[in-house]
Amino acid sequence: MTFLKSLASSKGDISSITAPPFILSGTSLVEYSRFWGEMPSMFVAPSMIIDQEERMLAVVRWFIATLKGSYTSRNEALGSEKKPLNPFLGELFVGKWETEDEGTTVLVSEQVSHHPPVTGYAVYNDVYGVELQGYNGQKASFASMSLNVRQVGHALLYLKKFDEYYYITLPSLHIEGLFYGAPYVELEQSTSITASNGFKASFEYSGKGYFSGKKNTFKAKVYRPNETDYAYTISGQWSGKSMIASKEKKKNESLFYDASEHKVEPLILKPIEEQSEYESRRAWDKVAKAVEIVDYDTIHVEKSKIENEQRELRKQEEEAGIEWERRYFEQVKDDGPLKEVAELAGVEPDDLVWRFKRDKFEASVDKIE
Repeated sequence: MTFLKSLASSKGDISSITAPPFILSGTSLVEYSRFWGEMPSMFVAPSMIIDQEERMLAVVRWFIATLKGSYTSRNEALGSEKKPLNPFLGELFVGKWETEDEGTTVLVSEQVSHHPPVTGYAVYNDVYGVELQGYNGQKASFASMSLNVRQVGHALLYLKKFDEYYYITLPSLHIEGLFYGAPYVELEQSTSITASNGFKASFEYSGKGYFSGKKNTFKAKVYRPNETDYAYTISGQWSGKSMIASKEKKKNESLFYDASEHKVEPLILKPIEEQSEYESRRAWDKVAKAVEIVDYDTIHVEKSKIENEQRELRKQEEEAGIEWERRYFEQVKDDGPLKEVAELAGVEPDDLVWRFKRDKFEASVDKIE
């Protein structure tokens, strides 16, 4: 209750506020990029579909499939939502998925900014010519007995075979159940997926109210190019089942996606002893182990060590007049495909965007062979 009162009295962004050990998870936020690619078969599926409309629906299906891992997997595994560890500047998370049908899908995630917190990420599969890259940050505030989080940034999916881009905006969310000691995530407001071929999907999110409704509910509409009326509606629970219906065909509702039927593939990481000091699992290893055994004293001590080391590094950089060099992402002005597809989406892109430097990563020691 003391911590909740401190949140309630805070003004502005509280995303970097220091949380008490008992509500922490042992996982850094830089790892959350993994949920984009943890189902490689769905990630690459759009690249194999010739029909543009069916391809758009496959992209929508994959996007819906990413939501459960991103926003409810910790609640299901731990019994309630836990606050992730705040990544330090330069923190890395590198892994890959190996499957018989999809081959290798690579994940690269890097904390590119600490104030404000921003994570850059890339997921790519060369067998099918699919690449996702983007960045996201969080701005959190406390209001009406819940924690509200607005995500900034975007994701950009590229299908090489069709030379198509899909511009994906990120959902806002709020944390419910804080005062009952059982916090959980609900998505809110709206997001969209806009394709360079003219297709578009809009999503509206809602949750369980006091008297009606279900958790994790959404409704989406899919539009064809140059049409103002939707062609399909998709609705249901993004953590469970959703149904699709064509506006042109009455009484034709059918199953679109069922989260219980799709398997998450294990992510392959280097053993901790082989990771660099900046890789997330190695850097936070002592904190994660302390969280697991509920050792609050060790959590505080080890977490403080990392945070104090980072403060000292920033102080030294400031005194030397230098800036931390990002490893695999750079901030650039993008006047290319992103700007064009963002305009189609009716979104004003950021003046500067974070982009993945694949050639530098491919030549690095951090790559998993």
